Amino acid sequence: MAIFSRESVANESDAIFMHRAIELAQKGEGRVEPNPMVGAVITRNNIVVGEGFHGAFGGPHAETIALGIAGESARGGTLYVTLEPCCHTGKTPPCVDAVIASGVSRVVVAVEDPFPAMMGRSLELLKKTGIDVTLGTCRKEADRLMAPYQKLIATKKPWVIAKWAMSLDGRIATTTGESRWISSEASRAQVHHLRGRIDGIVIGIGTAITDDPLLTARPKGVRTPVRIVLDSHARLPIASQLVRSAKEVPLIVVVENGAPHASVQSLEQLGCEIMHFSGNRSERIIGLLEECGRRRMTNLLVEGGAEVLGTLFDSCCVDETWAFIAPILIGGENSRSQSSGGSVGGNGRKLLLDAIGIEIESAKRSGGDLLIRGVVQRPNGPKHG
Repeated sequence: MAIFSRESVANESDAIFMHRAIELAQKGEGRVEPNPMVGAVITRNNIVVGEGFHGAFGGPHAETIALGIAGESARGGTLYVTLEPCCHTGKTPPCVDAVIASGVSRVVVAVEDPFPAMMGRSLELLKKTGIDVTLGTCRKEADRLMAPYQKLIATKKPWVIAKWAMSLDGRIATTTGESRWISSEASRAQVHHLRGRIDGIVIGIGTAITDDPLLTARPKGVRTPVRIVLDSHARLPIASQLVRSAKEVPLIVVVENGAPHASVQSLEQLGCEIMHFSGNRSERIIGLLEECGRRRMTNLLVEGGAEVLGTLFDSCCVDETWAFIAPILIGGENSRSQSSGGSVGGNGRKLLLDAIGIEIESAKRSGGDLLIRGVVQRPNGPKHG
């Protein structure tokens, strides 16, 4: 039989209840952005007496919901919360006031809030009232949960998810350019679910012309993402599904400053929003991300093609990857996979030492495919482009 000290038992309990709070927080995914996903659990004598999560932007925060459920049972208990309680008035009153008034004797927090009005201020307020505060329980898991919110606050740019589907030999199309469908029906369903929780979907003009996609979530998700086409010379056909649906579902066409005026005007008249950017391809991409950040977009999905993905990786703008690998071989020197045989174009890396590292978070079956999800590793720390 294992023997634990009092401190180790407390730490084990803290981890169990914080994992539950993280699990609750995930229920707000796609509903709370640009706010962070937050979960809270209240215990008394190691028994849960209240739970809550932030369920909608502008709605009640996790702590106040959990405290409301716990009522008087919270007095003398412990509050577990994934993010530092707010101490400023926004769309809701400060949560820290409700926490203090509840009579809890201890607060366990996973991570500090990077919002400028916060940054540990609530924790100091709690300590001043005599509440015992523990910070950093399950920090790594909570940081991953908060990563899109943290990036938006720190860089004013959205979290960028790069998604692609390829054959086992790294091809994204056949020698004739056929690419529908490399991935399985189950994989495509996962992509539609992903679309339904993010703020925007980005593709290049090549993909728009070749595939004529609609880029909507089917069935409809909790969010309606803005469709964004990188189209330097305003070549997007007015008969495309994207343009024909522009008045029902937002569509942004990103063009160079010198794009043909007549083409731009035609797209605008059909309901497209036109964004003009100058500079090289990388500078235009970064300009787009900055504008998305100004609009408080938290998550952006990039669906290709290889040239767009390559520019984003070259510019260090990708944060997360979803790679669907189909159990098929296409082969052929002329397959559309760039000369190196990969699904990501761009300049690439000359040395393996400089290759972009991906921390794999999961690898699982998706229908007949393999879906590998990961987070891009930044050299010398978690810097974002």
